[in-house]
Amino acid sequence: MNKFFKILIAFLITTNIAAATEIKVFEFTEDELKMLEVRKVRGANAKTEYTLGFNENGKFLKAVADNSASGLGKEIKIDLDITPYLNITWKVEKDLKGIDERSKKGHDYAARVFVVKKTGATPLSNRAMNYVFSSNEDVNVSHPSPFTKKSIDYVLATTKENLNKWVTVKVNVKEHFKEFHNLDLNEINGLAVMADTDNSKLKSISYYQNIYFSSE
Repeated sequence: MNKFFKILIAFLITTNIAAATEIKVFEFTEDELKMLEVRKVRGANAKTEYTLGFNENGKFLKAVADNSASGLGKEIKIDLDITPYLNITWKVEKDLKGIDERSKKGHDYAARVFVVKKTGATPLSNRAMNYVFSSNEDVNVSHPSPFTKKSIDYVLATTKENLNKWVTVKVNVKEHFKEFHNLDLNEINGLAVMADTDNSKLKSISYYQNIYFSSE
């Protein structure tokens, strides 16, 4: 079974749709982190270490993956007709240069945000857009995951241009599910963040901040 679907399904937390033009997905507080239980990927050597921090722009989540793989997931229904845009502010301090991210042995990312639509009774029937901060590819490059064609890796940022720099990106999730999965979606069902290095056996350090959906 695809490791990313396992993680997202393993620790779902239901959140109501907010009636606003901006919908924050994560608060990055101690209480939230306790609820978002970290689950190690099956077969991984260890869990990714997630800790909280604060800077001039507010709270953030730090992820240290050292030959490890685990993520934080939340089930949240987002109305894509109202708020189709996913916004992410993130940074990769230590990247994974030299790996082949399109291969099973190199399919690791220092930072990724995983958007899921349930399309069946089992995790393997789901469809996903895997938005990544790549260490080797260029921005806007996309390809299916080597583990399943039902998950598309899409590069929103790269350390080739922005190593150890905060980057803010925006993407139209509704349009991407139509383009890559041929699905006309009104809503998505879940979102997860992950840093994983279990395939490459390397170490990465990354940060997430201000993850939200917006109307424009």
